[in-house]
Amino acid sequence: MPLHVEGLLAIVVFYLLILFVGIWAAWKNKNSGVGGGLDQSESIMVGGRDIGLFVGGFTMTATWVGGGYINGTAEYVYLPSYGLAWAQAPFGYALSLVVGGLFFAKPMRSRGYVTMLDPFQQLYGERMGGLLFIPALMGEIFWSAAILSALGATLSVIVDININMSVMISALIAIFYTLVGGLYSVAYTDVVQLFCIFIGLWISVPFALANPAVSDIGVTAVRKVFQTPWLGKIEPADGWMWADNFCLLMLGGIPWQVYFQRVLSASSASYAQVLSFLAAFGCLVMAVPSVLIGAIGASTDWNQTSYGSIPPMEKDESDMILPIVLQHLCPPFISFFGLGAVSAAVMSSADSSILSASSMFARNIYQLAFRQSASDREIVWVMRITIFVFGALATAMALLTGTVYGLWYLSSDLVYVIIFPQLISVLFIKGTNTYGSVAGYIFGLLLRIGGGEPYLKLPPFIYYPGWIEEEKVHHLTGEVEHIVVQKFPFKTAAMLASLLGNAVCSYMAKYLFESGMLSPKYDFLDAVVSKHSREIMDKTTLVGSENIILGEMAPVRPTIGSTFTETFMNTEVLSDGEISPDSSNEHE
Repeated sequence: MPLHVEGLLAIVVFYLLILFVGIWAAWKNKNSGVGGGLDQSESIMVGGRDIGLFVGGFTMTATWVGGGYINGTAEYVYLPSYGLAWAQAPFGYALSLVVGGLFFAKPMRSRGYVTMLDPFQQLYGERMGGLLFIPALMGEIFWSAAILSALGATLSVIVDININMSVMISALIAIFYTLVGGLYSVAYTDVVQLFCIFIGLWISVPFALANPAVSDIGVTAVRKVFQTPWLGKIEPADGWMWADNFCLLMLGGIPWQVYFQRVLSASSASYAQVLSFLAAFGCLVMAVPSVLIGAIGASTDWNQTSYGSIPPMEKDESDMILPIVLQHLCPPFISFFGLGAVSAAVMSSADSSILSASSMFARNIYQLAFRQSASDREIVWVMRITIFVFGALATAMALLTGTVYGLWYLSSDLVYVIIFPQLISVLFIKGTNTYGSVAGYIFGLLLRIGGGEPYLKLPPFIYYPGWIEEEKVHHLTGEVEHIVVQKFPFKTAAMLASLLGNAVCSYMAKYLFESGMLSPKYDFLDAVVSKHSREIMDKTTLVGSENIILGEMAPVRPTIGSTFTETFMNTEVLSDGEISPDSSNEHE
């Protein structure tokens, strides 16, 4: 494959654009006094809490719309055994933003938390917060790896360069401006990222549709031409599995630091809700060109193209269908523009997950669990170090792991079955405690791991009702792999077991200790009798009181941007009004 100079130039231009915007946002933040009322570490995490509707809407949409989203959606629409019916991410993640905005954004933002793990440490203690950090970290790393993996696939189509090196350079660029500017750099590059995806893909779609090798996608949607119809269908035997995966995306898309990072940076709780609803609409809009490109791939006679007579599916290149369509079905200048824009957008979307993981570690693990007296400067340096570490981990996984959608589902699984029921418990179920939290954690983990994970070649030790064994043939090697497919909705079952286990075990522990059946000396987690020992928590978000009253919390004071920053951020904070302790405690 020859080196495409134009494609390489397009990538360089768009990469420089993203890098310039990230550095400019950091410089503007520093020189306009944004975040002056907060510690530097907190300003990096939540950006001064004055992100407005314009930037906020884009950055909230970019929570999910990135490389994995656009490539994965096109991949599933193209695959003959799945089709549009199984491309659940657009509707699943859009609904997750709606549900998050309706039920979770307001209580989290009203209480002034800094990270998603704050309420867990407030109620269950720092040790339980540390346990919950593990699946949260894994989710962010898997998600970043999926994004970088999609980037490698895109770059391999454009230019014949070392893929490992290109992915590492891309990751270093994202890490650099994230380290320099924190959430502000992430937010402003998200604006450029979505514009790049939207313009790059929509410019390419008409040219791809007009290619002589492409049949009418309206016909191929319902009739077999080159492969089975791309609309796809859900067999009755697969209905529960489809519902399980959809619930995973819809509900498992809520308890992510990468989402609550945006929620907690909004200027008010109402703004946080509005941003969630805007982002849900944005997710659906941004999925349309990916769906069309997947349909175009399924409607193409590849023998008439420069790609060759063997379809991408038979070369095990289905995950690269989007860049393949742009490269081989569009004129060179269009494909280079589209691929360059998408590559830069994919690169920039890895930044927020890396920042989210480092924020949780620096605050909830290092500061609140180990170094409660750590200075703000020390926390900032811990964040900088962990940004590099977590970025390196995500890059390594991207170079060593398989399909984009596999990474996507894997990253949501542990978050869905462990963190989501814990978040419901801590916000809406009164009386849960650390004992119930530990029990729910164990139930969810065992039931999920017990079902196995084909992408990790992890065999199941729990065979749920309706399981079958399938043969998976690798087209290039001819290797036959036997995998167990769980038709039962075991992921949702694991989530519900975790939720019920938390509530039941919490009330059981409370009854045993308060009735005197167990001696107070056995309350080794200080969760019932002793409650919490007074913990030194951040004065803005976590109060050191045995009975936490929201009215005692110091209000979060959003700061006001200035000069050009006012174009993108609201300069007049829209307050929801004072939150009374009674009304706030309704969710406790």
